Amino acid sequence: MGYFIWKSYNFYQDTWRIFEAIKEKRNCFFLDSAVIKDGLGRYSFLGLEPFYILKTKNRIPFNELRQILNEYKIKRPKDTPPFIGGGVGFFAYDFGLLLEKKLRPLYRADTEIPDCYFAFYNSVIAIDHYRNKLFLFSQDKSTFKKLIRMLAEIDFRKREVVPETEETTSPTSNFKKRDYLEAVKKAKAYIAQGDIYQVNLSQKFTTKSNFSAAALYQRLRKISPACFSAYLDGGDFQIISSSPERFLSLDGRRVQSRPMKGTRPRSQLKQKDKFLRRELLNSVKDKAELVMIVDLMRNDLGRVCEYRSIRAKSLRNLEEYSTVFQTTATIEGILHEEMDRIDLIKACFPGGSITGCPKIRAMEIIHELEPDSRAIYTGSLGYLSFCGNLDLNILIRTVLKQNDKLSFSVGGGIVADSDPESEYEETLVKASGILKAINTIHKHHK
Repeated sequence: MGYFIWKSYNFYQDTWRIFEAIKEKRNCFFLDSAVIKDGLGRYSFLGLEPFYILKTKNRIPFNELRQILNEYKIKRPKDTPPFIGGGVGFFAYDFGLLLEKKLRPLYRADTEIPDCYFAFYNSVIAIDHYRNKLFLFSQDKSTFKKLIRMLAEIDFRKREVVPETEETTSPTSNFKKRDYLEAVKKAKAYIAQGDIYQVNLSQKFTTKSNFSAAALYQRLRKISPACFSAYLDGGDFQIISSSPERFLSLDGRRVQSRPMKGTRPRSQLKQKDKFLRRELLNSVKDKAELVMIVDLMRNDLGRVCEYRSIRAKSLRNLEEYSTVFQTTATIEGILHEEMDRIDLIKACFPGGSITGCPKIRAMEIIHELEPDSRAIYTGSLGYLSFCGNLDLNILIRTVLKQNDKLSFSVGGGIVADSDPESEYEETLVKASGILKAINTIHKHHK
């Protein structure tokens, strides 16, 4: 069992100030509960200077992940945050293609981004927003002292300045509008033939901007805050996410997944906003989509959880965000004692809410209908703690920055009664927060 030291302090300040102190550091991270609601968003975590980085492409590194997590295993003190050191990173959507032999020949490597990236940190700053506590954990005394000095030098009284617009080009999609509508029709044809019940279909936007990655993240968390937001610097790329969706969490042996299906835009007009809210709650189509994904996730969890431990804690909750309404289910289970978190990831990745049902056939159809590799989009980002826990989001509402190039994707679930025009418009609704953050005006593709 590894050695570590830790301290806790009362903390009533904005976590953003700590991120400002580390944002220029290569390989820094910020797992950011930018909004706290309904029992979510309790913790935020920050770190810099990893001691090891695991990056892979076209291979499955589960044995290496297990080895390093076991080598640095530590016992979590009572009443402390669930992440006290470990790996922070992501599994790209394309990593899921490697996990299924049937899908491997379909893999398209049209991006330099790794399939799997985890940086390992022996020191972590953790904030418990419920108790207004800051925790500092480290397995290295010199780093521990360095972080204490850094925190002492932060001026929390300074007013936060959100950067103004900088030069940005208009985004372009990898679909013309008519082609996206045709792809929806093809997906519906597969549903009519009985191949699938639903499939998630997305379009990818690209643009160029001289915004720094940190400045873009600052704008995005102001415009579209979410419980599972994140900033990750990968050296030659940055991930900027305002994800509202949890893929998997593991605390002890308790597993949770929170699949999300069903979206409506928000309105500044109070009565229209109420109408859109009610419309989503009363939508038979959106309810059916979510129920299908709940069943899929229950089946995935059934591979690794104890018999009869899996239950839908809530089948359909409405969540309000700055730009959209969403409906979410919560599924829980107990991980079988012979299984570990790597088995859990293997059983469930990628998430059913962003593939479709049944999952493997839906992924084949995604590959056929979408013109580009998804890369990180609809993958999962989060932590694998040295104390045995994990928490991973679904990488939606997420921007990938590579030098001055920005790319992001938006999609939706296609079912038998989907209207192609409405599905296209839904993708634009989901893109609105990101488009506003990069301050561009989206023009429909004719």
